[in-house]
Amino acid sequence: MRHRDPGYVTVRRAARLTLVVSTVFYGSRYGLGNPTLATYALFGAVAMGVFAQLPGTARKRAGILLAALPAAWALVAVGTALAGNTWAAAAGMLVIGFVVAFAGVGGPRLVGLVGALQLFYILACFPPYQPETLPQRLVGVTLGVTLLAAAEVVLWPDPVPVPFRRRLADAAEHLAVFLDLTAATLSGRGDPREREAGHGAASTAVARLRLADLPAVQRPIAAGVEDRALRACMASMQVLLIKTARLAAEAPPEGPIPDVAARLLAGCADTTRAAGRALSHGTRDVTLDDLDARIRASEQAQLGVPTARDGTVVVPQLCVDAASLSVAEQVRILVISARVAAGAPAGRGDSAARAYQDLFADRRRDPWTLYWQQFRAHLTIRSAPFQSALRLAVALAAARVIAGVLALMHGFWVLLATLTVLRTSAVDTRTALKPAVLGTIAGAVTSGLLMLFANRSVVYVAALPVAMVLAFTVGKLLGPAWAQAFFTLLLTFVFAQLAPGGLQLAEARLVNVLLGGAVGVLAGVFMWPRGTRRELRRNAAAALRAGGEALVGVVEAVLGGERPDGALERGRRAMMLADASYAQYHGERPDPGTSRVDWPSVLAAAHHTLQGAESTLYRNPPGCLAGRPETAARLRGAVGALRSAYDRVAEQLARGDDPEPGVTPVRCVDELSGTPILDERGPAPAIRHLAEVQLLLANCADGLTRLSPPAPLRPEVAHRGGRS
Repeated sequence: MRHRDPGYVTVRRAARLTLVVSTVFYGSRYGLGNPTLATYALFGAVAMGVFAQLPGTARKRAGILLAALPAAWALVAVGTALAGNTWAAAAGMLVIGFVVAFAGVGGPRLVGLVGALQLFYILACFPPYQPETLPQRLVGVTLGVTLLAAAEVVLWPDPVPVPFRRRLADAAEHLAVFLDLTAATLSGRGDPREREAGHGAASTAVARLRLADLPAVQRPIAAGVEDRALRACMASMQVLLIKTARLAAEAPPEGPIPDVAARLLAGCADTTRAAGRALSHGTRDVTLDDLDARIRASEQAQLGVPTARDGTVVVPQLCVDAASLSVAEQVRILVISARVAAGAPAGRGDSAARAYQDLFADRRRDPWTLYWQQFRAHLTIRSAPFQSALRLAVALAAARVIAGVLALMHGFWVLLATLTVLRTSAVDTRTALKPAVLGTIAGAVTSGLLMLFANRSVVYVAALPVAMVLAFTVGKLLGPAWAQAFFTLLLTFVFAQLAPGGLQLAEARLVNVLLGGAVGVLAGVFMWPRGTRRELRRNAAAALRAGGEALVGVVEAVLGGERPDGALERGRRAMMLADASYAQYHGERPDPGTSRVDWPSVLAAAHHTLQGAESTLYRNPPGCLAGRPETAARLRGAVGALRSAYDRVAEQLARGDDPEPGVTPVRCVDELSGTPILDERGPAPAIRHLAEVQLLLANCADGLTRLSPPAPLRPEVAHRGGRS
């Protein structure tokens, strides 16, 4: 038990839930003599205790349970009203099944409640049609959920998982160490081997921020301001790691970097560390005063152009200056994001606020507006959550029709089986069906034998708590077959006390599970049977194309064109769909073709492109390089070749091929050397702007070169199942 359940988390939950369910069921059934009240009290507690996966502390989970009560009341009321007609109940199941499942795109709290809320309508929409019992049903649900919420706080509360903020703070600390080591090494005072070790530690810490690698209930995917700011912190750290690593490639070979650049990097490290502390403690006290002072000092020192004794421009130093300022700007965005996540007001007069306009604009928007924007972005057939919600709704509606037309005894078990086995791909659904059927057969045979040789109600009264403990612990720890077996025993013992049916109960349970499993398999076969892999390829390809378009827009803007706001917005929408597709794909059985692609690097390349484009436009306003035809021709040629590489990778992904970018890592030094504006000793501001734009293109080319196949999966992690 210690090996399978570290910290006895599952045991504590099972004991807590068993006490709650036993109290509400026995008190309602035998104390008050009300079977309807007992049924809904039991299922209210079981639905929220077993099928709901909620984030946060015990108090926060209890608050979510109580906040979900109005939705549970509404679903029970609608189900009760439609229970008298099979087709009306099925139509309601289609609509409610989709709406409840699709609501999961709103955030982890909603994701964790999807399965539980579905059950409230499923239970109520079956005969007998008794609208007069609605008050008893609502009281039962309220009793079960309220007592469970109280037990979450009072009885053996679960340990708090490592919050995402703590992961961000840890990554910030490692990035700060990497920045310190980089500054020391480039100043000639540090050991390059220590810097490489720091790079590895920072890379590991940043990799732990990948949302798809986190449990669904811990992902900051809500549409609210706080979660959007936390995602912005994550993206800023990913880009900051890449930009800091580039500094070594751009460093001048003839000697250490100037002290002003080293001091700027040291200031970046201190500010990054302070941002991490602010994220960990949820405070707003991190400021940009020191970093802004160092940025101004660096810009003041860079008013001219670094030249050698013979008057030629020192291109490596020019690129290091641009790279260090780019790092500093990324740290500023990180601090701004951390302050927004802590609830700091949006300062309209603060120039730093303009570095991330959309993030600060969120604080002035109504929360419902933000949620609607997120829902609207997923209202497309290319969205993985949309496909999953539609598949589930159609399957549940079909199961409701079958159960109603055949007038099955306890027909809601058909829908419960469909909800349990349905996955996001046909292969995973078929795989889940086998243990469900085997476990149900074992449970039905066991309960049938018990009813045959000990058919007395006192036996079921005494055995029910034992069945609960087994269903909530052993079943969960030993696998889905055991879970189905003990859950079958649990349901049989419950309904034997509500409406005695003898051996028919075990038989009905087996038939219903077989029918529900068959419906789930058919839904998986006919509706996106390959799961999310095709949409992942399409959406990732769209995000890369949007990134290439944004880069072209940046170049055209600095050459005198308009800001590429439309391209950036299209890129953000494409990234949202691609991230959601990857998160869902991550829970499916790995596909041999798709798993060869390094998807984190693909998505990171797209993220980096969009953030780099935004921060570059902040420091290099539209028109800053206008009126220079030769410079324009070189920039357009470079960005055109880079966009072709983005389009090429996108086309390869969409076709199902492994990405082959066909680009090699480039340096800002190589791209700048020999440009006419340097030979002519053009104005210093224009040369600085050109260096920063070239650095952006070099960084983006760097991101594409990372798209290589990942190492093969280890056997013990070669398969990960996922709930629909």
